[in-house]
Amino acid sequence: MTYTRKNVWELGGDWADPILWYARGVKAMKARALNDPTGWRFFGAIHGIDQGLWQQLGYLSSSDQMPSSADIATYWNQCQHGSWYFLPWHRGYLLAVEAMVRDAVVKLGGPADWALPYWNYFKPNENQLPPAFASANWPDGGDNPLFVPQRYGPNNDGNVNVPMDQVNLNELGDPDFTGDANGGSPGFGGVDTGFSHGGQIHGGIETQPHDQVHVLVGGSDPESNLPGLMSDPDTAGLDPIFWLHHANIDRLWEVWRGNPTTDVDPTDPNWINGPPAVGDPAFTMPMPGGVSWTYTPGDLSDLSKLNYAYDDVSPPAGTPQLATRLQRLGVNMATAAAPVRSTAMAGPKTVELLGANTQSLRVTGTEARTSLTLDAAVKSKVTTSLESAAAAARPAPDRIFLNLENVRGINDATTFNVYINVPEGDDPAKHPELKAGSIALFGVRKATMADAQHAGDGLTFVLEITHVIDTLHLAGALNVSQLNVRLVPVNPVPDAAQISIGRISVFRQST
Repeated sequence: MTYTRKNVWELGGDWADPILWYARGVKAMKARALNDPTGWRFFGAIHGIDQGLWQQLGYLSSSDQMPSSADIATYWNQCQHGSWYFLPWHRGYLLAVEAMVRDAVVKLGGPADWALPYWNYFKPNENQLPPAFASANWPDGGDNPLFVPQRYGPNNDGNVNVPMDQVNLNELGDPDFTGDANGGSPGFGGVDTGFSHGGQIHGGIETQPHDQVHVLVGGSDPESNLPGLMSDPDTAGLDPIFWLHHANIDRLWEVWRGNPTTDVDPTDPNWINGPPAVGDPAFTMPMPGGVSWTYTPGDLSDLSKLNYAYDDVSPPAGTPQLATRLQRLGVNMATAAAPVRSTAMAGPKTVELLGANTQSLRVTGTEARTSLTLDAAVKSKVTTSLESAAAAARPAPDRIFLNLENVRGINDATTFNVYINVPEGDDPAKHPELKAGSIALFGVRKATMADAQHAGDGLTFVLEITHVIDTLHLAGALNVSQLNVRLVPVNPVPDAAQISIGRISVFRQST
């Protein structure tokens, strides 16, 4: 039997059977104790748990009995972030909860082929929170199992939606799965790590749209400043919408795999065989019937072998591609077709620092600014690569990446837009061509706290600004000694959030 995941907005109604059965399965799991490996809160803690935060939000009480120390060590606090394991670990997590919900559904008399829906917020008019999650009531009466009060939305006013100007699918055009940890592209899937429960450098698809949607949906309570469930990795798995969001991220992995100009999943044994290949713990999930499932990334790369599929893995219109960039730069595509594909299969990249600011930056209020001094010799290489591309002498011009390094703070529900070289006195929002991207600080609180998994150095976010550099080059405005960076928060950042950026740097990456 193949289980087909379908778009939640296209099931036939707000409470179509697949979503109604999901609610019933969630209700059954929520009724189970914290220490029950088949329970809802147990599964939430697999992603992450902060006992103090759970208590503040009402998900942990003094009467709850904790699981055994063996179960905690085996299952809890496993989520892989800032890692090339981000996608396969979450795929296994989805499969496990889907199996657990399906088991509850079948026991309640529901369909044996039930599958988890996904939320494709990129489709027109489907970026609002699906109605079944927005109401406290549901057809079965009583409290709706899919509704949680701790969803505040992008403006922290309870209107939960995903603003289209805050998210993008640019990473679907990244040719490489595995990225560079030294300033270049973090890759579509992330940088090479071992077991990484909260790594420092977030990969491309993790940064955008994964992190962004988490924080846009969760937001924070404007009165207490406590995060919405989706805004913090230690509470996100408690929200039923989490699973539909991650089903969409998982679907986008399949979309990327179908792009003829991208590379394939890693063939490195350390990825295929998972963390045990480097002496780290294996990925293990509880399954129905009291059994455990241990899996590796290599086990999960082929959907057909996993007996599930998506109803739509077609590429969205307008996804940035290398060919589009080369055309914009004036490359004769008749002679560049072969190199366009070959860049995805190229060997190690050359990454070089182009410039950086000279001091850390505190982000408060409605804006923060800094300037990056550029190295003249390195900038000359960038200019040469762009000019050579136009002459078709070098059809793979440099890619440019802006790094926000050692981002620290205690409020994950912080998002901001980043702009490059906006003219003084102009409204940045009126210059979309100079927008580097949007950043959501999902995971920053945990990464700021020094503990067994983290050194307290914060997170590093990488934005590809190739399109901005191309724009400046084509306008003849790249002959500058500095790049001016403006950070514009979506909502004003309070001083109490303690948001700081250790350094902002820019790197060129060539092949």
